[in-house]
Amino acid sequence: MSTPYLTRRSQLETYFDRTAVEAWSRLTSDAPVSKIRATVRAGRDTMRATLLGWLPQDLTGRRLLDAGCGTGALAVEAARRGAEVVAIDVSPTLIGLARERLPAMVGPGSVEFRVGDMLDPWLGRFDHIVAMDSLIHYQAPDIVRALAELSLRTDGSLLFTVAPRTALLTLMHAAGKLFPKADRAPAIVPVTEGGLRRRLAREQALARFAVERTHRVNSGFYLSNAIELRRQKNPSPSAGGGQSR
Repeated sequence: MSTPYLTRRSQLETYFDRTAVEAWSRLTSDAPVSKIRATVRAGRDTMRATLLGWLPQDLTGRRLLDAGCGTGALAVEAARRGAEVVAIDVSPTLIGLARERLPAMVGPGSVEFRVGDMLDPWLGRFDHIVAMDSLIHYQAPDIVRALAELSLRTDGSLLFTVAPRTALLTLMHAAGKLFPKADRAPAIVPVTEGGLRRRLAREQALARFAVERTHRVNSGFYLSNAIELRRQKNPSPSAGGGQSR
C-alpha cells in the first residue's frame, strides 16, 4: 500500500492503543457516557446491525474477516451464526479487550482475534469481509486500493463504511474539536458516494464486483454510509459502478 495509508495506519494504532484507550473501552461497553458519545454508541450499534443484516442469517461453514474489529462485537455476532471469524485490528490493546470480552460460548462458530494489518494476504480467503468504520480515516484513493486488495481474497461480499461528505458532518467535525485533545480520533475523511463509485468503477481489481446496496446511518454525532460490494458471476462492463438501493 501507499505511504499515506501506512502513515495513517500508524496514527490509528497510536490513537487506539495509547491515546484514547479508556474512552473507547467505555464507548464499546455498557458504561455510562456523555450524551454526545451516547449518540455515537447508538449509531455504531445501528450500523453493526445493518451490516450483519446484509450477511446470510446462517453463516455455518463460512469464513469471515472482521477488518478493524475493535473490541469484537460484530465478530461475536457473526460467530453466533456459525461463521469462522478472523478478527484483526492494529491495536494490541483493543484486541486485548476483545479477548477479555469474548463469551465462553459463541455458538456454532469461532472467533480468532489477531493483531495486525487487515490487508495482510496471509490471512487467507474469505466468503465475506466486513470493514466497519475502519476505512473512514483514509483518503478515497487509499480506500479504493484497500478494497481492491481485499477483493482479491473475497468470494462473496465486501461490506464497508465511509464517512459521507455532508454539511452536517463538516459541522460535527468542527464541534468535535471541542473535545479534549487526548480524546480526539485521527481526522475522519469524508467522501462523496458518487466520486467513490467512479473510482470503484475504474479499479480493474474490482471489475467482478458491483455495488449491491447502500445505507446511511445518522445518529447525533455518528454519521456513516454503509456500502455492499458483491462478487458477480457474470459481471457487466460497468460492474464496479452498480446501483444503489
